[in-house]
Amino acid sequence: MTLGNTLVTGGGGFLGKALVRKLVDKGETVFSFSRSRYSELDKLGVSQIQGDLTDAGAVANALKGMDTVFHTAAKPGIWGDYDEYFRINVTGTVHVIDACMKNKVGQLIHTSSPSVVFDDKDMHGANEFVPYPDKYLAPYPETKALAEKEVIKAAGKGLSVIILRPHLIWGPEDNHLLPGIISRASRLKIIGPDNDLVDTIYVDNAADAHILAAEKLSQNPDLSGNIYFISQDAPISKWTLANAFLAAAGLPPIKGHVSGSTAYAVGWLFELIYRTLGIKRDPPMTRFAAKELATSHWFDISRAKNDLDYVPKISTREGLKRLEAWLRPE
Repeated sequence: MTLGNTLVTGGGGFLGKALVRKLVDKGETVFSFSRSRYSELDKLGVSQIQGDLTDAGAVANALKGMDTVFHTAAKPGIWGDYDEYFRINVTGTVHVIDACMKNKVGQLIHTSSPSVVFDDKDMHGANEFVPYPDKYLAPYPETKALAEKEVIKAAGKGLSVIILRPHLIWGPEDNHLLPGIISRASRLKIIGPDNDLVDTIYVDNAADAHILAAEKLSQNPDLSGNIYFISQDAPISKWTLANAFLAAAGLPPIKGHVSGSTAYAVGWLFELIYRTLGIKRDPPMTRFAAKELATSHWFDISRAKNDLDYVPKISTREGLKRLEAWLRPE
């Protein structure tokens, strides 16, 4: 089935680009909305619209004539100015919602994050009915939660929406998670238990899930307003995976161990110093990162399987082979 005129916000980003490629392969008419122009998207024949999510007029103009919108653009990270996160993740999402309403866009698929329900404790097989926590340790999960709530409100007002929560997206061309691990390879330590489990998702699987969500929503409008965790459906120790990433890059495994409580204290101290001195770059550790690294968090994806027919096509083993081929081409 066709999704009509399709726009991807953040089409030049890691997930956005993978999604754009798959949409092009399906024969869809694809547009990208990003602040920059990307030569890779030009080669794919994608119409690129340059603009900023914080500019309501630019977003409204970009969404004219669109039938399906995938909202993948966001400000990620573990540190930074709250107002900037709010402008991009919350105000930007509101602008996308308003533009969808104004232009009578058929459906919106919104990319969120499991971190919106992370309460600093272990999460084992949690489902979509886990409540939002009372407090957050970082602006990213807090503003992504606020954005989610805006999308849910929009569903109540008649906009056809689905919210997806992919966890730890990885794969070739990763410009966020993987570079951070590789650049810190010699300094990394195992934090907390070395056998805790987390969900991850290979980037092409995440893109597949977005397309499935749009297709299923077109067929069944009753799915509107639903939230879905998506993953590899194979929880893995984050340290096993991190070492697999390092091996794929030809680097040695992580050595040394730090307790979760020590990492949290160090994160608190770094936050105090960086905030006091106005340092903009990411601290080596934060309270949020310490809690995430020292806990298990994996999720029940039964709802995505049942409603969206989602099944990860690329296994973690195959994904790692592809990652190594990208990192170390012959």
